[in-house]
Amino acid sequence: MVTRVPPYWRMRHSTLLLRVGFLAAAAVPGVPLPAAAQDAWDPTEIHATRGGLDSLARRLELAAESPAYSVVLRAQAAQEAAAVRDRLREGDFRIGDRIALSVEREATYSDSFTVEEGPAIRLPSIGEIGLAGVLRSELEGHLVRELSVYLRDPVLRARTSIRIAVLGAVGRPGFHAMPTQLLVTDVLAQAGQTSGNADIGKIRIERDGRVIWDNEALAPEIIIGRTLDELGIRAGDRIIVGSKSSIMASIQRSSGMFYLFVGLPPAIISLIALIT
Repeated sequence: MVTRVPPYWRMRHSTLLLRVGFLAAAAVPGVPLPAAAQDAWDPTEIHATRGGLDSLARRLELAAESPAYSVVLRAQAAQEAAAVRDRLREGDFRIGDRIALSVEREATYSDSFTVEEGPAIRLPSIGEIGLAGVLRSELEGHLVRELSVYLRDPVLRARTSIRIAVLGAVGRPGFHAMPTQLLVTDVLAQAGQTSGNADIGKIRIERDGRVIWDNEALAPEIIIGRTLDELGIRAGDRIIVGSKSSIMASIQRSSGMFYLFVGLPPAIISLIALIT
């Protein structure tokens, strides 16, 4: 029997780690998952849990050893499994991240704090609280344990923001601090929406000079309503909104004038739109 490769393996310029919506079903054909990895990974959670990431890493490690996939895909799975393991070891927090902390009946600690080298945050009269190895899903519990040394039964809420670049055809290109629970559409709105020359079908996300979400893979995730955290976005990533080609911009500004000027039939104009 020939095993068909699932569609998510074939997405161009994608990483397996970030395809959370598809990897939930990434068990290797004919190979049972370890008990701890069967149900822990839930891509619908706002923040990935430690058990869920461990489950995902196990799935990727199994895929990396499976002959059902090509050498290239097995190598990619092994690379992404290593990235998940690194995340589990290092945690989610990077220097420059912001944590909005609200502690009941404690105005002193209800403020926004910047993650410093360590990584860590520094609270008034308490000092440094380390965040090494802490996931976003573990932040509130971690802070409760740390503050319990100084406060009696602390009750708190914590929200994380990261600095990402929103570039291209947007109103205010540059770096912006964005809560990790935001939708991509909300991010664009906070960056001044898209300009008249924006092509919303050409949005990509880059990290360290490489594309981690191309427009083809990202478009359905935007429609579904994925948050930055669900997409695996971290500080320093770049959301880039492409521009229309000069030909298509002219068509959109005045398709009738374009037709009269060059004498092309509408079918040809439509074909140009598809291939541009």
